[in-house]
Amino acid sequence: MPEKLKRVLIVDDNDVMRTLLRAILRSENQFEVVGEARNGLAAVEMNERMKPDIVCLDVIMPEMDGLEALREIKQKRPQTQVVMITGTPSAGNVQEAMSLGANGFIIKPFNAARIIDTLAALPPLPLGY
Repeated sequence: MPEKLKRVLIVDDNDVMRTLLRAILRSENQFEVVGEARNGLAAVEMNERMKPDIVCLDVIMPEMDGLEALREIKQKRPQTQVVMITGTPSAGNVQEAMSLGANGFIIKPFNAARIIDTLAALPPLPLGY
């Protein structure tokens, strides 16, 4: 029986970044992009509605930043695996994201291998979640 594709929600306010992430993930046979959002508010709403396995979440966005969105996503659906993506990493942001339950961190600029390796290294999802 083929392995179930991991459902991914992409969240970034930059159209080019979303397009790049979508292309990288679609080139692999292990991920299905189920939605895209431009800000944290939309990410929280889409996470509840789409129920992705993984959320690729930008840190700096308008309306609600990635750290606030991470907090809400983990409160409402703690089983969701969240990988933070940022072009401006700081020790404070990384530490806060990890304390809020982030499952990984990717620094921009990134390459396809970094994205795939990080998402593929996430622990298996619980059965029947």
